[in-house]
Amino acid sequence: MRKVVVNDLMQKNYTYFLIEPVGKNFASEFKPDLTPKEMLRMGVFGGKYMTDCLTEFPSDWFEYAKLNHEFHDAQLNYFKVNASQPLKIWQNKGWIYRDDPRGWFQWYCRYYMGRRIPSEDLRQVKRWKNMRRHIAQINKNCRPEDLLCRPVQRQALLHWAYDSRKF
Repeated sequence: MRKVVVNDLMQKNYTYFLIEPVGKNFASEFKPDLTPKEMLRMGVFGGKYMTDCLTEFPSDWFEYAKLNHEFHDAQLNYFKVNASQPLKIWQNKGWIYRDDPRGWFQWYCRYYMGRRIPSEDLRQVKRWKNMRRHIAQINKNCRPEDLLCRPVQRQALLHWAYDSRKF
């Protein structure tokens, strides 16, 4: 078990423990297509999401990550579109858990690294599964491998570790 202490722009002295091996022992129904490293490399959240978290996660996650510390830049996203809502909207809807003030992706990064919070893990996996409705819409409305069809939905799926290049 390894202790992690976080000091970034959104959390000071937040502590958690890594109790599972990196990238292993996920909930049986949680099967993300992409790792956090792959997502950052492809381009997510306009490059703004993780710019002050470089010491919390492995440095190789950031070697080729598309990041912009100054502002959200949709051109850094894989599909070159904005598929994000402001954090304030997420907070107002009650989608943000106190341990992960940045939301789902922060939860996923920490879960991937081996942190477990059973009740929150169940909630976040359920939210991840609910994104499948967007896969159904892409499959219904787009020709196979037409990556120009529904780019906002495809980018949103990428934000949730689904690889829409595969369907």
